[in-house]
Amino acid sequence: MSGSGVPAGSEPSGGVRRGAGVPGPMLADLTWHEVRDAAARGAGVVVPVGATEQHGPHLPLSTDAVLASELARAVAARLDLLVAPPIAYGYRSRPLSGGGEGFPGTVSLSARTLMSLAEDVLVALAASGFRRLALLNWHFENSNFVYEAAWLAHERRRDDGTRIMVVEAAFSELSPEVMSALFGSEFPGWDVEHAAVLETSLMLHLAPELVRFDRAVDDAAARHPSYDMVPPPADFVPESGVLWKATRASAAKGAAAWPEIVARVSAAMSTELELGEASPRG
Repeated sequence: MSGSGVPAGSEPSGGVRRGAGVPGPMLADLTWHEVRDAAARGAGVVVPVGATEQHGPHLPLSTDAVLASELARAVAARLDLLVAPPIAYGYRSRPLSGGGEGFPGTVSLSARTLMSLAEDVLVALAASGFRRLALLNWHFENSNFVYEAAWLAHERRRDDGTRIMVVEAAFSELSPEVMSALFGSEFPGWDVEHAAVLETSLMLHLAPELVRFDRAVDDAAARHPSYDMVPPPADFVPESGVLWKATRASAAKGAAAWPEIVARVSAAMSTELELGEASPRG
């Protein structure tokens, strides 16, 4: 399955594609009256956090932002959540988990810029009256920095009861059944799953028009040690930017994994933020 662009009318506020048929309450599409009323009833807001980063010759630069946004919308379809415009730039790509900074189109932020951006977004949402907030991240390299942003935002809003959930990774493990469906007996480790089986399968399931699957390749770095080097040695970086076997992906594998990921994040947000079910939307 291949595609060359996003269909007309599928771009939401913030420049990342709308969910595939998922009814999601997009904060930026509401009027200020509607936002005021949502805050007054105790709704939460989830901020998807992704990146603009190479994902091999077959996936778009927006992959991390698309997956974070799709997940936020799927969770918001279940819970009383608004979905804020995504933070579509992330911390710099690291060679052993994202291929590194040397690929055209990868546009990254420094840690301080990313933290300041996320912090200011959270503080502004709290100033609008929201007390249940979440950062939902998909880009591995954003970890720790999104936590620090949440901590600093809470320091600024601690007196009003604002609570912030930080989801640095949408999952730490998947069920044995899903893992078997995805990888069989050849799970390589999540650190090299960049642009490989899971991400490609999820994109084939959720946004097939953005996938050039006929260009998918299997690749790996010549060396993958347990440490990093600055500047990165050339043999840390695979030529394609794919860190494992993208050709083993399929839409069926994405369809098997996605409901479990959505259910786990939904359950966690419902518990930690004490959110009710999604309000009826006509």
